Amino acid sequence: MKMLGLVGGMSWQSTVPYYQLINRRVAERQGGFHSARLLLHSVDFSEIEVRMRESRWDELARILGDVAVGLERGGAELILLCTNTLHRVADEVEARLRVPFLHILDVTARAILATPVHRVGILATRFSMAEPFYRQRLERHGLQTLLPAADDRERVNRIIFEELVHGRVVDASRQALRDASRRLIGQGAEGIVLGCTELGMLLAPGDLEVPIFDTTVLHAEEAVRRALEGS
Repeated sequence: MKMLGLVGGMSWQSTVPYYQLINRRVAERQGGFHSARLLLHSVDFSEIEVRMRESRWDELARILGDVAVGLERGGAELILLCTNTLHRVADEVEARLRVPFLHILDVTARAILATPVHRVGILATRFSMAEPFYRQRLERHGLQTLLPAADDRERVNRIIFEELVHGRVVDASRQALRDASRRLIGQGAEGIVLGCTELGMLLAPGDLEVPIFDTTVLHAEEAVRRALEGS
């Protein structure tokens, strides 16, 4: 079993499901007392969030790159950046590594393409929805993407940063995400991408009339598959 390296803490609320999902899947596949071999470096999200807000992406690339290299030096054989938005600097992080880097959007795109879905709506932070890196990575795989209207984007971003990263799950916000998703479906979305690692706290498969692609779950499950290759 390969050693996984997790760059987490963005926010810690979404890093917990990564740890649980990875260990649960390893136990299911390996049986007995098996659990995952992994290293986790959880950053202080306050130091990350302020740099995101001020668009200090070069600093974020350096900070997260340092963390990833530290995990590699500690023995990690596959690196995961346990966040969607910070994949804005994924190329810079990956360039510093000698071990493989598992990109959350490549994993998500392959999972979508394994279904009949080709046009997806994206729910994410305003950073991921406003900047081209997120859509372009999915579109590189041949997918079509749709974004919510401006007011829905602000509403989703507020729910993420004012509630979910603090562990607050509000029923009205769950309904707001369903409503935003249905507006995307009305525009032609055949599936909805939960493009923020915290959004699975509010939406789950079966909550909508189209498939939901939870990037956290897909990323964690693919990490387990890679870790157990050849085992």
